[in-house]
Order: sequence, then structure tokens, then C-alpha cells
Amino acid sequence: MAADYIIYGSEHSLFTGKVRAYMRYKGLNWEERTASRQVYLDVILPNIGAPIIPILETAEGQYVQDTTDIIDFLEDRHPDFSVYPETPVQRLVALLLELYGDEWLMIPAMHYRWSVLDQQYDFVMSEFGRLSAPGASTEEQIAIGESISKPFSAMVPHLGITADTIPGIEITYLALLDQLEQHFSQFDFLLGSRPSIGDYGLMGPLYAHLGRDPVPKALMQQRAPSVYAWVERMNGPQPLSGQFLEHDVIPDTLLPILKTMCCDQLPDVLDVIKHNSAWLRETPGGNIPRFLGHHAFTSGPAAGERFISSYAQWLFQRAWLHYQSLNGDARVAADTLLDSIGGRSALNVSISHWLERRAGQLELVEGQLPHL
Repeated sequence: MAADYIIYGSEHSLFTGKVRAYMRYKGLNWEERTASRQVYLDVILPNIGAPIIPILETAEGQYVQDTTDIIDFLEDRHPDFSVYPETPVQRLVALLLELYGDEWLMIPAMHYRWSVLDQQYDFVMSEFGRLSAPGASTEEQIAIGESISKPFSAMVPHLGITADTIPGIEITYLALLDQLEQHFSQFDFLLGSRPSIGDYGLMGPLYAHLGRDPVPKALMQQRAPSVYAWVERMNGPQPLSGQFLEHDVIPDTLLPILKTMCCDQLPDVLDVIKHNSAWLRETPGGNIPRFLGHHAFTSGPAAGERFISSYAQWLFQRAWLHYQSLNGDARVAADTLLDSIGGRSALNVSISHWLERRAGQLELVEGQLPHL
């Protein structure tokens, strides 16, 4: 039977790992095709306009880019066993942890791929080469990988990964592994026995880079075996099964992770929102670039500069809009959680320029603020 959906991606692609795990959980009729050089030329560039993966193609000839858009597109079509909790606080936490995984865990993921490249050189380069030329020999794939991987390794300093920040980045990541180890030794997923959108946000970096590249994979297996078991569970789920915890409960084991996110990532996001608004005031209605220069950041004890990722606001808006829609007891419960993790002021920030994604483009555009 012909597939209903095709995912174009690769095994070592961070975001392909996120959507692949989702497709498996939903039990869809789909197949994955390697995004080789020819696929980029014949499929991706003509239909998306940019050389990016993963891409979803439907049997009707529709194309969807960006894993969050892909998941939301498929959730509308296949709503059973939604990965979005219906209860207010769990939904808020799931959205925040998707933001944390997608945007912030890119830092340790890229560090543990490229800063220790000498210890896993052949593996990483052959993976890049295999994507471009699946039929080539290993030696040829390594040579190809050396060429095509340069734009990715060049991102490392722009992510804030430098000799000065690496020790702090590693301290923060090891603490995260320890916290997740404690959590996943008690729970199958973040919020119970069913994966949420937060699990998929974490899955991207914790699989393709941190759970698959030899150096960080060994680290995870030795230091946090329950986290590695979660990675395997995400990759081999029981489709359409499980439940979120009753009574909108947030496990105490998630609170340290959420506190770190509020301390490190949310100040970065709030500064991104300021830069986005300034850019849009000068260029109303324009297509806002993915990166708007550099600004200061901290990650645990690390302090440095990293690029201003305009996209961070788009993901943050999802959690912000959900929070702003709450009232009554739901709002009180959300505020109680946010007060405990230091995130209440960030979720009450005023957003003057709403960002939207439009089909067929990587950039974000100014949109109308939604009605609450």
C-alpha cells in the first residue's frame, strides 16, 4: 500500500529525530526517504525553496516544513492520542519543554558533536557523506562529509560555544542528564505514560546528536541509562497508547529542569522579542531573518555571546498564548507553578509584534496579535 506520508530527512539530523519519533507513535502509514543530493534537487528545493530537512510530503502532494508545523498539521488530521495535554498546566509545561529542547539544547548538542570531533571524526563525517551520497564508499562519504558539513560546524561559535563557555555548558548538560535520569527512572515520559510535545522537543537533540554520536552517546549510556532508555522508547513506542498523569500533576522531578530553563533560556527569549520588535518597527511587514546579530547569554556558569534567534519568539509565543488564555482556577494553578520555577514574569511579558510562519519560507513575518 502506498504511503500516506513521506518524511525526507536523515538519521543524524536533529529535527528529523523529533518528527520520526512522532510518526512512529501515531502509527501512521508513512515512509522515510534519505534527503540525498538528488532529493534536494528534485523535491526539496522546488517545493520548499530552501535546502532544509525534514520535510513532510502528503499523498495529495502537499509539503510541510518545520517539525512543529508538521506535528500540528498531522495532529489536525489524526487527533486520537494527542501529544498535547488537555489540562492547562501540563499543556503549558509541554510547550515550554518543546521550546527548551528545540532551541536551547541545541547548544550542548552542537558542542558534543563538533567540539570533540577528533574523537568521533570518521563517524560524523561519514554520516554527512552518506546523506549526500548513499551509494558511495565509506572513504568517499568521509571526504564528501568534510566538505558539506562545514556550514554546520561554522555555527558553533555563533551558538555561544567557545573555549570560555564550554566548561559551563558541560556542567549544565551533566546536571540536566542527572535530573532527567531521576525523572525517567520513575516515569516513561515527561508527563506520564504518553509522550507529549515536550518529549518530542527534547528528543531531537537527545537522540540525533547526544544519543547517537559516539562520545555523547557513551556519556549518556554510562551516566544516565534511564535517559538512554527513554530515547529508545521514543524511537520504538507502543503506538497510540498511554495517558498523561491525572489531575494535571507536574512531577517534582521536572521542576529543576524548568527552573534552569527559566533562569537561562527565558531571559534570552525576552531579549530576542525586543530585537524582533525593533526590527519590525523599522521594516513593517517584512520577512524577519532567522538571525539578528549577537547578544549576551548565560548557561549555568557559562557566560558569553550567541546569535539572536528570531525563531525563538515564534516557539515561545505558543506557550505564552496558552498561558494568556487561562483564567480562574487554571490561571491560579499555572501561576503557582510559574512562581515555583521563576517563570511568571516572562509569561506576562507584553508582545507588541506577533510573529507568524507562512508556507514556503524560513523567515517569520509580522502578524496580527491573536484575540484572547
